[in-house]
Amino acid sequence: MTIRVAVVGAAGRMGTTVSRAVEEAEGLDLVAGLDIGDELAVEPLNGADVAVDFTVPGVTETNVHTLIDAGVDVVVGTTGWTEESYERVREHLARVEGRSVLIAPNFALSAVLAMSFAAKAAPYFESAEVIELHHPTKVDAPSGTAVATAQGIAAARAEAGLGAMPDATRTDPDGARGSVVDGVHVHAVRLRGLTAHEEILLGNLGEQLTIRTDSFDRASFMPGVLLAVREIGRREGLTVGLEGLLDL
Repeated sequence: MTIRVAVVGAAGRMGTTVSRAVEEAEGLDLVAGLDIGDELAVEPLNGADVAVDFTVPGVTETNVHTLIDAGVDVVVGTTGWTEESYERVREHLARVEGRSVLIAPNFALSAVLAMSFAAKAAPYFESAEVIELHHPTKVDAPSGTAVATAQGIAAARAEAGLGAMPDATRTDPDGARGSVVDGVHVHAVRLRGLTAHEEILLGNLGEQLTIRTDSFDRASFMPGVLLAVREIGRREGLTVGLEGLLDL
């Protein structure tokens, strides 16, 4: 059966790449490309089964609620989501039978694996920090991937009964130690020439483990996006993260 796909944010860098990937993919049909100024409603969606949202953090949650009401499943690659916004989507989906939403901080398979590896390694190391590196036109910091990575590390450490990581810093008026996500320091770099990169540093006395993922082109996200489009209809409710589709 052919899956009919609409892309929201179709004129953007990621939206353009997603549209091309859908057009070239077997079993998928690109039926709508919507962007700023276009109404998210039944008619403009042109019979889509799944809508893929790659817009901006300021509008993505509103888009998702509108798309649910329009009767389509939604795959979201836009970052900036919080636990509160996830919960609002869960509550909405509970009121609408048969609809599905997948929100992923990263669709690159290497990034999803890196996050999984970091969570598995975290209980065995005394220290862990995350460095994310992106192009300077990225509007949010830290990245959704870095936040999800830090949250996964923190959860694994908590489950293992580990306390706070060692850090003797007492004075940091300029925030040199970066942001803190659930007790894990996260550092954001914005540099011309980069695409999307992340390093997870884990350390013990006398040893260090570095896990690094690099996306050099937006094409690296497309296998994950296409997987989500094909699988989303089989998972009613909200799914957060691509790892649930990879049996990780």
